[in-house]
Parts: sequence; C-alpha cells; structure tokens
Amino acid sequence: MTRLILTTSDSGGGSLKVSGLADIVIPFGLELVWGPPPSDAQLAQLLSARSTQRDAAFPNWIDVIRGKHREAVASKGLGLIEFCEECDTVELWVDPVPNAQLIMVWLLSCFHGHQAASKLSLVQANVMIGNKEPQNVARWVPPAVVVTDDHFDTAGLAWRAYRAPTPQPWFDLTKNDLSALPQLRPTVLELLEELPMRATGLGATEMRLLELIAEGGASPPDVFPGHEKRNERRVFGYWEIGALLDGLARCPAPAISGLDEGPFTLEMHDDRARRQRYWQSRLSLTPLSEAILAGREDFSRHNPIYRWWGGTELTNDRLWRWDPAKGALVAP
Repeated sequence: MTRLILTTSDSGGGSLKVSGLADIVIPFGLELVWGPPPSDAQLAQLLSARSTQRDAAFPNWIDVIRGKHREAVASKGLGLIEFCEECDTVELWVDPVPNAQLIMVWLLSCFHGHQAASKLSLVQANVMIGNKEPQNVARWVPPAVVVTDDHFDTAGLAWRAYRAPTPQPWFDLTKNDLSALPQLRPTVLELLEELPMRATGLGATEMRLLELIAEGGASPPDVFPGHEKRNERRVFGYWEIGALLDGLARCPAPAISGLDEGPFTLEMHDDRARRQRYWQSRLSLTPLSEAILAGREDFSRHNPIYRWWGGTELTNDRLWRWDPAKGALVAP
C-alpha cells in the first residue's frame, strides 16, 4: 500500500517525511504571493514526466522526492497526476498561510477531472506543519476530508481569480460561498490588504514594518515575521520581507534609513561580514514615513511602483488600491 502526501512547504515536507506517516512526501515550495505568476507551461513542466529539458527555476516534482523511493518513482516516467493514480491514498496537507492556500487551489485545479481525484483527501492544518517536531506530527494528525466537487469548484474559481490581470475577480470572491475551503476567505482578505492602501500607497506588511520601526531601537531581526515574532503578518516570507525592506530603503525618497547593507540577496548572505552588518543595522523612519504613518503622505507620489500582485502588474499609472476602512477595491 502506497501512501502519498503532498504538502505546501519544504519545512512541512521535512517534518512529514521524518514522521514516517507516508511512504512518499512531496513538498511544493512555489512562491505564488511574490513576483510574476508562473506561466501555464512552467506549472505543467513541474507536474509532468521528467524531462532533460526543463526550467531550472521550476524543478520537476520527482526532483524533490527524497529517500529510497526516488529512483523507483523516476523510472516509471510518469507525471504526478498519473503517478497518483497508482497510489493507494493521496493526501494534500495544507498550511494556513496565504501562499500555501494558493498552492492548494492550484493543485486541486490540476487534479480536477482526473481519475486520481477520487483518491484525494485534504488535511487543512491550523498551524504551520513545519513548526511541528516530527515526533509530534504522527500524534497530531489533523482531520482529513474527502475532496468533493465543492472543493474542486471553489479551488478552480479562486485560482482563476488570482491569475486574472486585475484584482477584481479576487475581490469578487468575498461575495462567494468559500466554506468548502475554510481558510480561503481569510487568505482572500489578507492578500487584498497587500495591495497599496488608498491613503498611503503601501500594503499592510509594509505599513507593519514602518510601525515596528517607529517603536524605536529596531534592527532587521526585530521586524521580520516568524513564530512568536511581533510582526504577525503572514503573507510574505523571509526573502520577500528582505525585498520589501530594500524597496522602502533604496528608492528615490526613502521611507527607512539606517539599512547598512544590501540588497537582500543570496550573495549578501554568503558574505559573513555583509550579512552581519545587515542584521546589526539600526533602522529608523524618515520624514516621509512619519508622514505616511500619520496619513498625510502617499509613498507612490514620491517613488516608482512596480511589482506583481497575482496576475496584476502594479505600476504608478496602473495602481489598484485597497481601502481598508470601507473594505473596498479602488480601481486606478
């Protein structure tokens, strides 16, 4: 009997693998809350039969399998969906954070209409799976539900909405019944809050960074999110927060001063002296960010904006915004 677990983070995959709950654990480490959306071709390659010609940024699903089963799985020459059809049980274990919820709706959309869908069950964790010690995961085991048409329909709707060229379809999800996937509605709202705010031109995580720095005496470790950290925002991870700090500090009209090293890249991390200077930086607000926190200034009036929010390309001329007071989407 082959028990397969698919999960939504590398750390969660590690805990599940060591726990011994499944024969094979496959983690998906896609970053869907940051950067341009992966193309259909890139996502198809990730799930396809292994090929010698592939995009290194999107490793094939077989490449993330660890342990004795890897070569046996690879020798079959199957795509993930076809391989799942050969397994006895297939479970999708999902973290509660927005990026994991997006991976969930993508995977459910991929399974919809295939024979393997009948073997699929869903485990929606209320804590980060990777934060659990492996020896505790086997005793913890959240309840699993059989995936039904309601799950597939809700997932397909959400996945199409997030990849749309404007946030309007995603906002429209707030009017839909999303109860089949109970952690999806909080995700919808958390991602809308990361659009530039109507008054400030910054998203909720950027505003939280400024608030923490305003308290005084902050270094970068004090503003990064994490388990039991003061920054409770959970949309973006380690590398994305570093990029947001760069964007606030290294722009024509900075909102942060005192960031002594950067940019926040792998090259910086590999240099011990540079990395130490970065973490020991003493951060402070600038007059612009003080005015932003007071609601008197808009970051986008002084600095160029260019980033992706799902399938939406945000620029100063095409700046979709979020009005948190009214819970309303504001078109450019």
